[in-house]
Amino acid sequence: MTTNLFRGKTLKLTAKREGDIDIIASWDEDPEYLRNVDTDIAVPRPAEHFEDEGNPGSNSFYFRLRTIEDDRLIGFIVIHSIEWNNRAGTLAMGIGHANDRGKGYGSEALQLILRYAFHELNLNRVGLDVIEYNERGIRAYEKAGFKVEGRMRQAVQRDGKLCDRIIMGILRSEWEVENKM
Repeated sequence: MTTNLFRGKTLKLTAKREGDIDIIASWDEDPEYLRNVDTDIAVPRPAEHFEDEGNPGSNSFYFRLRTIEDDRLIGFIVIHSIEWNNRAGTLAMGIGHANDRGKGYGSEALQLILRYAFHELNLNRVGLDVIEYNERGIRAYEKAGFKVEGRMRQAVQRDGKLCDRIIMGILRSEWEVENKM
């Protein structure tokens, strides 16, 4: 039996759909979301900013995260900056509304995208960076098997405080051991 690449127990990876842009733009009104998902200046972006997001490209694979139960858009996940010759890519993820965070959606999304990255895209390494204060994100990444590989010291300034960016990565062999492949 073939495993569904795009479907987990509570989440599915989907393409963009009409109406998604307004939902995604509303996430930008939450400063916690903005400050965890990116190192840029936290500022709400207009809906037009997101129009090209999710268009297929040769070096990125972008998915919307939707609940299986009610097909509700709750976030995004992407493997981007793929270097095909090195079989390596970079991961980014965000869960939009605060009431959807801390429910295990991020952990499930990571399992889905890593299976896709390693078994469909044939990558050997997936990396990411996360700001040191995003403890919930760091726990989810570690639970998925990511290892801390280094730090960019004082790389992000938030509320007058300098914070480190933590560099994390996972290899296909590590993921397969954890997932009994």
